[in-house]
Amino acid sequence: MRPELALSPTGHVHVLGENPEPDEEPDAWVKKAVGAFSLGQAPGLFTLAARPPEAPPPPSFSFWRDLSCRYLTALCQISEHGEGSLAPVIPPRDSEITAFLTGAPLMQGAEYLNNEVYRTLWHDLDGWVRQEVQASGKGLAEILKLRAPLWHQVGRVCFHLAENRRDRELPFAFMATYAPDLSRGGRIQHRPLSRALREYAGARNRKAMIRLLSPVERAAGQSSLVRELVDSGDIYHPLAWTPGDAHRFLRDVPVLEASGLLVRVPDWWHSRPRPRVAVTLGEKKRNRLGHDQLLDFNVSLALGDQRLTREEWRRLMAGEDGLVQLRGQWVEVNRAQLAQALEHWKAVEKEAARGGISFNEGMRLLAGAPADLGSDVQDEDPDRAWSLVTAGAWLGEMLARLRDPGELDPVRPGKILQATLRPYQEKGIRWLWLLSNLGLGACLADDMGLGKTLQVLSLLLSLKKAGGKKRRRPSLVVVPASLLANWKAEIARFAPTLEAVYLHPSEMRKDDLAAAAADPGPLLRSIDVILTTYAMGLRQAWLLDLEWRLVVLDEAQNIKNPGARQTRMVKKLKSEARIALTGTPVENRLSDLWSLFDFLCPGLLGTSRRFKTFVKALEKQPQDRFAPLRNLVRPYILRRLKTDRNVIADLPLKTEVKAFCGLGKNQAALYKKSVGELAALLEDTSGIKRRGLVLAFLMRFKQICNHPSHFLGDGEYDPGQSGKFGRLGEICEEIAARQEKVLVFTQFREMTEPLARHLAGIFGREGLILHGGTPVGKRRRLIEVFQEEQGPPFFVLSLKAGGTGLNLTAASYVIHFDRWWNPAVENQATDRAFRIGQERNVLVHKFVCRGTVEEKIDALIEEKTGLARDVVEGGAEKMLTEMESEELIRLVSLDIERACA
Repeated sequence: MRPELALSPTGHVHVLGENPEPDEEPDAWVKKAVGAFSLGQAPGLFTLAARPPEAPPPPSFSFWRDLSCRYLTALCQISEHGEGSLAPVIPPRDSEITAFLTGAPLMQGAEYLNNEVYRTLWHDLDGWVRQEVQASGKGLAEILKLRAPLWHQVGRVCFHLAENRRDRELPFAFMATYAPDLSRGGRIQHRPLSRALREYAGARNRKAMIRLLSPVERAAGQSSLVRELVDSGDIYHPLAWTPGDAHRFLRDVPVLEASGLLVRVPDWWHSRPRPRVAVTLGEKKRNRLGHDQLLDFNVSLALGDQRLTREEWRRLMAGEDGLVQLRGQWVEVNRAQLAQALEHWKAVEKEAARGGISFNEGMRLLAGAPADLGSDVQDEDPDRAWSLVTAGAWLGEMLARLRDPGELDPVRPGKILQATLRPYQEKGIRWLWLLSNLGLGACLADDMGLGKTLQVLSLLLSLKKAGGKKRRRPSLVVVPASLLANWKAEIARFAPTLEAVYLHPSEMRKDDLAAAAADPGPLLRSIDVILTTYAMGLRQAWLLDLEWRLVVLDEAQNIKNPGARQTRMVKKLKSEARIALTGTPVENRLSDLWSLFDFLCPGLLGTSRRFKTFVKALEKQPQDRFAPLRNLVRPYILRRLKTDRNVIADLPLKTEVKAFCGLGKNQAALYKKSVGELAALLEDTSGIKRRGLVLAFLMRFKQICNHPSHFLGDGEYDPGQSGKFGRLGEICEEIAARQEKVLVFTQFREMTEPLARHLAGIFGREGLILHGGTPVGKRRRLIEVFQEEQGPPFFVLSLKAGGTGLNLTAASYVIHFDRWWNPAVENQATDRAFRIGQERNVLVHKFVCRGTVEEKIDALIEEKTGLARDVVEGGAEKMLTEMESEELIRLVSLDIERACA
């Protein structure tokens, strides 16, 4: 893995993949940056901008280098006058930060980017630089010379350009000044540069003169205009300039500032006013949208939001390039590029006149990407630099509503939803409702534990309510097998009136499955939704023959591999709209993003090959590299984090969920064999011996549910042989993608090492282990290491050793891998993370193997019957040893269809 820079959930930039493979060895520039980050975030950020890279760096390095360059640019604008520390460097405005973050690449931790994080990073870097300058005693100029020779602090020479409205022939004025000192009020006093020649006359002041004029000399080496001013001596005199002279100067401003000159220009230049070819898409209303729908397309000529007349355009094209007066303001004109842009868009308009431009092409253009996702994504592309694509009245309103779901009309399923929705969930339903009714794809990418399932159930109920007595076509929900039981439980709890069928051997008899495949008509007439699994969908070809109201994918990262059979099957499903649910950041990997959108919005990101070409072109852009891609996918993604201020206040401090797991074939065989052995032995056993026998077999059942190797003692622990290991991997992959931490509890000391090995492969890092054999003196150090921000991502603990006396609030997830069958003991362990000092909401997963004694005991606890009280007070083991043999065997027997399907 080559080194990459990531953003942590707490907003810190750090290095991933510090030990790359030999064939991925980074260049010297990347190595130096990685070494600097080992000293801290601020030294790392500073080093990124200190020197130019030797070769195009990885996108994440380029992005953070851009931030550092912006800071150093602002830092170099600070002039030092006299002694004293540097004043703080003020961060950019919010609008500038937002625009910058839009260009962020797809990298780990991108979901945590926001304006507040940007400002915090800026202040951290600024504080470190000022501290280094103060500690060195050499001043900022010397620090830059030693550590960042690419940068030059602004000297005391300033170039001024101003308008002179009284002179129509020479409407601009230029003057070079210098600032010898500060006024009594602390303001810089500018004097004509010619006075410096007199002030520093004589050999004694030669060094001071060289130091003062060195930025001018550097600029003359880069700018032909400055070289002419220096050679002619005009730089020491006020000058009246033509618009052409002024434009030539304005184009050189970046070079002048990089040379260490302070430059003052009219404010309007920063917004670069230009006449443009104005392209408007989607003025007319459409009832539905999709890749095969057409948008109306219109081309006109404009200055900002004002349309230009043909006469104004004719005068522009007949005049000169550079700065031109238009409607009372100076604008920049390049006739050749304007003509080229107009010719291009007129050709597109002519083609679109046959019916319109496709929705996918229109969305690409609005995002700032080429209509065909070609490789011409360059800031200086005249078709782009001299044109402006905007959404028309209807499309613009629709996109604005997607960006702010809170402004959408309420969608209320009514009393048929047996739950009170939180405000952010209500917004999610409104957003899903709008997109699904428009026929567009929607990716609900809320954090794990924020209720994605509940929001979809609310949407399904709302669709049912809106349909009234007229039954519309049912929806299809595809889930991992491990989540089918969770969906069934959620439907029974929150949406009992939703007519659902579970197309899976664990929930439907084989003859009913066969009947549905032979003739699905009778089944479909009376239901609202079918739920099935990814694997089952491959075996039910008839699902591809129907058009569904909605197709919903849960854990949509299951289709990240576009070549997999289940991915190809899912993408063939036909529906009015498609929804993807995922808690894994969808913008971490480009290939994952393409595959997801190939399902959600077919064709939007082009073919896989065209998408790769498009991304390579984005990487070569000088700025805002990935903004077109982010703008393109943003309308279809709704993502809320548990750390969002608008979300966290609505969440309970602790949420507990069941993680239902299946059994592998070997597990099922061992379990079934053990039930038979127990039944045979019970016939000839009584008294205390019988009690010991039951306890021994209960322990065996737990071990088999964990992993066959746990019972057999062979030490192999192949993750593929255990349903629990598989479910643990699914959950922890999402936690790892979020760079968060987890506690994993087991009641068996011998399970801690196999679990830790399995988790190390998922997180790509080693974790920690604590059990009864861990020396007392070592425990405190383990806790301290885990609590560190960059400490190990997981901690495996035996339930007894980790049940008391530990403070592990760095974790926001708790997993009970096997059950103690005593809620009090489990809660005590959970409270290692959920306790005083915990600032995060804690999500607790309790593993339960379907069709086994684990599921049946869990059901008893949930029912809170008198029998369940026995479980709580005396533990399940005591209760089971006192059961009649026939009742006991029924309780521990295996439901093979539920366990293995």
